[in-house]
Amino acid sequence: MGESRISDIKLVKSKDQYSSDENIEINVQFSIEGDLRDSFNEVNWTKAYNNYDASFKMKYGIKLTSGGFRKKELGRTIDTYRKASIFWTRNPKLVNPMKDRRIWVQVAKNFEPFIRLTEDDVKEELFDFNEKFVFKASDLGEGNHKIGSEAFASWQKHDYTEPGNIKNNSNEIEISIN
Repeated sequence: MGESRISDIKLVKSKDQYSSDENIEINVQFSIEGDLRDSFNEVNWTKAYNNYDASFKMKYGIKLTSGGFRKKELGRTIDTYRKASIFWTRNPKLVNPMKDRRIWVQVAKNFEPFIRLTEDDVKEELFDFNEKFVFKASDLGEGNHKIGSEAFASWQKHDYTEPGNIKNNSNEIEISIN
């Protein structure tokens, strides 16, 4: 089996300067790339469904930190799951005009279900992340602050993949608080 990895993590800030009474919003964006993403395809969904391997659960977490040597966590650390359920249906509302497909995938993000019609859309829903962190500027105090992020993901063995866990850190961004 090949290797999976977390892509470069992007920290997207709404602005560079904040006053101490404002809330700071930072979006953390990344994707899981490599073997895991490539092996999660229609051929393997069908094979897995036929072998009674009808669900995929991935645990992931994101931590936002600030500071130098002794890092301080910012906002609420995310530690949750994404789940894909592989199911069989003849539902006429789930029609792919290109083929007569009966095996589908439902992805649950933050316990909200999504059914997408194409393989790429399912992969995007399951393996692309954009999480928002909101915290008070007063938590950091006045001055310039460097903010970084750490992300991890892990999953178990399935018909189409071996178990694994991956981790990556972002480059730091800088914000100032007056």
